Amino acid sequence: MQALQNRAFLSSETSAMDQLQDFLRQRREAHAPVEHLDAVEQELHRLFVAAEREALRHELARFDLDVPVVEVDGERYHQVLRCATTYTSAAGPVRVERSLYRPSQGGPTLCPLELRAGIIEGAWTPLAAKQATWVVAHLTPKEGEELFALLGNMTPSKSTLDRLPKALSVPWETHRPRFEATLRDQETLPAEAVTMAVSLDGVMAPMKDGERHTKRMQAVAAGKTPSGPAGYQEVGCATVSYYDRAGNRLLTRRMARMPETNKHTLKSQLTAEVMGALTQQPALRVVKVADGAGDNWSYLGELLPFGEEVLDFYHAVTHLGDALGAAYGEGTPQYQARFSTLREVLRDAPEGVDTVMGALCRLRTRYPRRQAIHKALAYFREHRHRMRYGVLRAQNLPIGSGVVEAACKTLVSQRLKRAGMRWRTAGGQAILTFRALCQSDRFDRAWQLLGETYKRSVTLPRKVIALSQHR
Repeated sequence: MQALQNRAFLSSETSAMDQLQDFLRQRREAHAPVEHLDAVEQELHRLFVAAEREALRHELARFDLDVPVVEVDGERYHQVLRCATTYTSAAGPVRVERSLYRPSQGGPTLCPLELRAGIIEGAWTPLAAKQATWVVAHLTPKEGEELFALLGNMTPSKSTLDRLPKALSVPWETHRPRFEATLRDQETLPAEAVTMAVSLDGVMAPMKDGERHTKRMQAVAAGKTPSGPAGYQEVGCATVSYYDRAGNRLLTRRMARMPETNKHTLKSQLTAEVMGALTQQPALRVVKVADGAGDNWSYLGELLPFGEEVLDFYHAVTHLGDALGAAYGEGTPQYQARFSTLREVLRDAPEGVDTVMGALCRLRTRYPRRQAIHKALAYFREHRHRMRYGVLRAQNLPIGSGVVEAACKTLVSQRLKRAGMRWRTAGGQAILTFRALCQSDRFDRAWQLLGETYKRSVTLPRKVIALSQHR
């Protein structure tokens, strides 16, 4: 088409903005539709992006200082070099001339342009880094690379995308308690929320430093056949959900931490989240829901001693099914009828757990050698006080830990357990941190906090005047 052909004759001195305006003028003057819309669409996109880069280059130049001396945090830095560099913007590469400064006694250089503009990791404009971080929180770096290439704006490599969240995780972890407290302070819980459900769980993830080889060798030395998830370690997940009077879930905050002793950091995050909510709305009824893992209840029961304790209904039903299967044979008509009846009683009857335990006691008497029945009865006895399902359902309170189990899947498994993946703690945590912020509707506000850590005040000593860089 004529407009596209004309581009070849434009002077290299013609600005991107002028090229865009010329293209738009030609299209406005045209009377017939183009033969191929995709060609016009691509050219229009290219010109707009080029104009955006040009405008951004001028804006970045305004942050530069070309003076002999600057002051940062009370220390003087002397100009040592003036050169051009390229930053990755959301519209692609932008090349800008800037000055570098170094302390009189020597040391690393700094760039006032980067400190004043909040350039991320010395390479990214804030918006570009935000977009790239969001993408890698959801996709692999390879998929991210392909996505950006398809969009036709910035084109970071997969290795660059892999490094970015790891680098950003360092300042985030440094300031994490303060950042998380600020996020909570900025939020207002739904006015209709009356219940807060707190859940804790974990999911196994493949680790590069999971001692996979050592564990398998130990199994062989013990005369056992190596099997199971050697090299896997537990990633901790936690959720805090809010419900209205009808039992509708209104909002969920999600957290996840890479393997650590006793899930220490995750539990401290969860405690802070719960206490922050209760500070804002003290009347919230707390319901703690988890499976039967001892570590879950040593925290939920002892370190969060208030609120209703609820054993996940579906874990209870699984143990019931195991016992009935041992007695009648799994899948038989007698098993199905009895399982359906007792499941309904356990879920709906005010004292359903006692009825079920009575049935299990009779089965134990009839089949004293069936260990699955003994195990199920012991499980029900241990958690009896957490099985008030009929009473809780009548009050529209949650009885299942499906929210945290879903978090284990969507927050961890779908991103960290893809084919061939193995993780070190730092790399995995970087992904989980930003992925959890996205799933908790906190990413935008969290990014504002993180972005501020890349800014510093740069001042001029008295009697020093900066030259204009926008000439």
